[in-house]
Amino acid sequence: MKISTQHTLKLLLTAGVFSLTLPACEKQLEEYNPSGLTAEGVYSTPAGFETLVNASYSYTRWWYGKENGYSASEMGTDLWQRGAGDVNPDLTEYTTLQGSSAALNDLWSKLYAAVNVCNAGIARVGQSGMTDALKKTREGELRFLRAFYYWQIVETWGGVHFTTEETAAIANTANRTPVETFYKQIFEDLNVAVANLPTTTSDYGRVTKPAAEAFLAKMYLTRGQNREAADLAQKVISSYSYSLQPKFADLWSMTNLENKEILWAVNYSKDLSLNDRVDATLYPDGHPRGGNNGHLLFLMKYDDQPGVIRDIPYGRPFNRFMPSLFYLNLFNEKIDSRYAATFQTTWLANRAVTGIAVGDTAIVASKYIIPATTKAKKKYRIWDQSAVYRPDGTISGDRIHYVTMKKFLDPTRPTIAEEQSARDAYVIRLADVYLTAAEAEFKAGNATKAADLINVVRRRAAIPGKETDMLIKPADVTLDFILDERGRELGGEQLRWFDLKRTGKLLERVQKYNPDAAVSIKDIHLVRPIPQRQLDAVSNKNEFIQNPGYR
Repeated sequence: MKISTQHTLKLLLTAGVFSLTLPACEKQLEEYNPSGLTAEGVYSTPAGFETLVNASYSYTRWWYGKENGYSASEMGTDLWQRGAGDVNPDLTEYTTLQGSSAALNDLWSKLYAAVNVCNAGIARVGQSGMTDALKKTREGELRFLRAFYYWQIVETWGGVHFTTEETAAIANTANRTPVETFYKQIFEDLNVAVANLPTTTSDYGRVTKPAAEAFLAKMYLTRGQNREAADLAQKVISSYSYSLQPKFADLWSMTNLENKEILWAVNYSKDLSLNDRVDATLYPDGHPRGGNNGHLLFLMKYDDQPGVIRDIPYGRPFNRFMPSLFYLNLFNEKIDSRYAATFQTTWLANRAVTGIAVGDTAIVASKYIIPATTKAKKKYRIWDQSAVYRPDGTISGDRIHYVTMKKFLDPTRPTIAEEQSARDAYVIRLADVYLTAAEAEFKAGNATKAADLINVVRRRAAIPGKETDMLIKPADVTLDFILDERGRELGGEQLRWFDLKRTGKLLERVQKYNPDAAVSIKDIHLVRPIPQRQLDAVSNKNEFIQNPGYR
């Protein structure tokens, strides 16, 4: 479902259907509706209601494949440290994290707007003019999306504002709702989604029954219902036609994005004009970069070295995020293909300079310490472990050159300056379902079954001929091993912060493996600060207060 966000939101905003809920309005806008359309008129037709459903999906693009979403979901964990270009160091290192966070303000605003669109659709689907069968499907989608957005809200900020009612005017009060209430609604919505959604869809990007079941299994796991989580995840594995890609590297090819491993993805259009980039006329509330931006954020600056100029295959390096030494050392690249498929360690010359011809090695980045005598013999530039990290994992000073994550590179971009990528952002893929089932089985006391499930993922990851070396035994399974395996398999895929919080390991592993953030992270960081702009906007300031420990 390649949503034309611009056209969808243009219709919504022209119709005057909703005001953004809860994000503060510095000035109250006078409504002007030259078309004379009303929400009741637009959404009582099947075509009009489809614009609402499309709009409800569009907000996923503000989190998945976007810089603020990566900062909120991957940074401040054990896997990543701050690159020189990081614009959200408050989320990466916690030192200055307060209600002034620009990233959190942006995400809060979009997530609550998304919930409001879902609330509107769920309330109005009965009057949409659709067939009964299509009403069920669309309600299932809206219920899933509301559960999904509320999960992101409650895990990020805790027991904050909650409502299932559409807000059609500016609201100036907010409530504090217990986390348990959020999850009660999440489970209710997901059960409706599972009951209503079709098993398959020809409209890629729409959520389906197995995707809803996979997410429900993750919610069971999050709330400690391990047997339910294990059984439902196993149902997803066994009951449908999904399968792991033959090779881990196959997942990242731009020609293979819609593959059998993907249960649900946030899709971006190959026609970049149909994505979510801001447009003064059509989409004034759009994103300043639009498209998937993951290809920009994890790249070291390679184009300042002899023999290498910026090109499309190597990407446009924003050097926002760099891997921790711990993350690099999670892999045994002699048997595990995921290291080579995840990271770029060699750059070949794409222009000739003295001593280096086109095609020669120009740059090497290594997680190992390379002897100075060896480095002295090479014509190319080497950044080894000693040039980037100290033995304790702190950065030695160079946050510009390092082993680079290449998962999200997009060699199909039209120019070297293009910020948008058409790459879909995977949200739920089958390997994650296997590891969800494994974690649930382990927590339920069945280490043997957990090992079997993990071994399916590890066998796929093995370098050919090394499959036996990759297999683990039940005695090897611990919660830390599962998190290590999730890091190897899913690093960068906007799950890590949630994984560490779910397992109760966020503080422990950041303090142990992320020296940038170790000193600053505290118990208060298990939730993020409510945006100060939101607190300033409400009239019930004595009731709706900041999360403890923040200002």
